[in-house]
Amino acid sequence: VQLQASGGGLVQAGGSLRLSCAASGRFERIGDMGWYRQAPGKQRELVADVTASGSPRLEDSVSGRCSISRDNAKNALYLQLVSLKPEDTAVYFCNADVEEYGLGFYSNYWGQGTQVTVSS
Repeated sequence: VQLQASGGGLVQAGGSLRLSCAASGRFERIGDMGWYRQAPGKQRELVADVTASGSPRLEDSVSGRCSISRDNAKNALYLQLVSLKPEDTAVYFCNADVEEYGLGFYSNYWGQGTQVTVSS
């Protein structure tokens, strides 16, 4: 199972970005999916996550500036960020609980990360 994140880049403060994450490989189903971020010198933190049925949860730091969604048919996860601030600068990672074929339980996977840099 692989998670491929994309969509990061350099953007000015106040701008917006849409991050995407695509899951590939052999698996039965995907459970909860989420976006985390890690700024230089800081711990990785949750940004937002969404259940398999589509219920989102946003952290306070991005509430009102962020929306998370998924397309189960495409095994994809998205994060729309608007009104970006310099403090949003970080590597953004996608994360998913995946049930591989025949195992009967979920394993947790991380994508490789995509850099988001917000200039002031």
